[in-house]
Amino acid sequence: MTNINQQIILAKRPEGMPDQNTFKFVEKDVDNLEEGHILIKTLYVSVDPYMRGRMEDTESYVEPYQLNKVIDGGSIGEVVESKSDDFKQGDIVIGVWGWQTYYIANEKGVRKIDPSLAPITTHLGILGMTGLTAYFGLLDIGQPKEGETVVISGAAGAVGSVVGQIAKIKGARVVGIAGSDEKIAFLKDELSFDEGINYRTTQDLEADLKVACPHGVDVYFDNVGGKISDAVMTYLNRYARIPVCGAISAYNLNEVDMGPRVQTTLIKKSALMQGFTVGNYSERFNEGAQQLGAWLKDGKLKYRETIIKGFENIPTAFMNLFEGKNIGKLLVQVANREYSQ
Repeated sequence: MTNINQQIILAKRPEGMPDQNTFKFVEKDVDNLEEGHILIKTLYVSVDPYMRGRMEDTESYVEPYQLNKVIDGGSIGEVVESKSDDFKQGDIVIGVWGWQTYYIANEKGVRKIDPSLAPITTHLGILGMTGLTAYFGLLDIGQPKEGETVVISGAAGAVGSVVGQIAKIKGARVVGIAGSDEKIAFLKDELSFDEGINYRTTQDLEADLKVACPHGVDVYFDNVGGKISDAVMTYLNRYARIPVCGAISAYNLNEVDMGPRVQTTLIKKSALMQGFTVGNYSERFNEGAQQLGAWLKDGKLKYRETIIKGFENIPTAFMNLFEGKNIGKLLVQVANREYSQ
């Protein structure tokens, strides 16, 4: 029987916040397998803020999505048919085939993962690009030292929650900024952050930062930009470091994002502000993955996932990112494993 592949394609480029009309569901027959290829049934797909930038037809660090093509991104699946000596039915693999229920891959185009080492979803989160982004951004650019103060915006998200824990491992004082009391409780009670600030309910963010950071800010891991970052900048210490990971506050704006100019602050404080993407560190991925895995095994890292079920709910899950509805890594479960358990 022929398998039907459900796909989600980019129907139009969004202006401002994406909506359901941004996407279109299509169906295609799955082609026959050729030698050296495998048929993968998608189990989980990742939805990430960077995908919003790829929906724009603008030059960036990665190619924009093409109209009427599948939206690609991190995915985990199960091999259901194989014509490769390297893979067998039931193997769990990870790749970037994105928002579709089936995918035919060249045997060199995906990587096998071992389900016995950790839950398979961790390879899209804390042991995958999310964890690696936190690891390299904080340690290579932020370089936190024992006793310093590290502030993180978007702190309860997939990257921010890992950044804070690594900073604690390095002996820093950690302050997280997030958008709900539930998230603040998660940061302080489960992840051992020293302080948390709910930016949605605070009456004076700068005043709350002054209380939470009595000795100023040595490292600011910026995931959001906007007014939150403007406030943090006022408390930078001399030689502060600012890894710029994201600017989610501006991703859906129709106008140019404007704010205070940072040059004077950077000069006065001799501060470093550096943008990065995890791809900058591709040659060191093995180093980062090994260290993250060791910390996870030793109980020094914890994680939480927000998992939404149903292929049809992928667009909604993606839009939820920009409303801050997730804690930790946001994934969509497309199907259950069929063979090995």
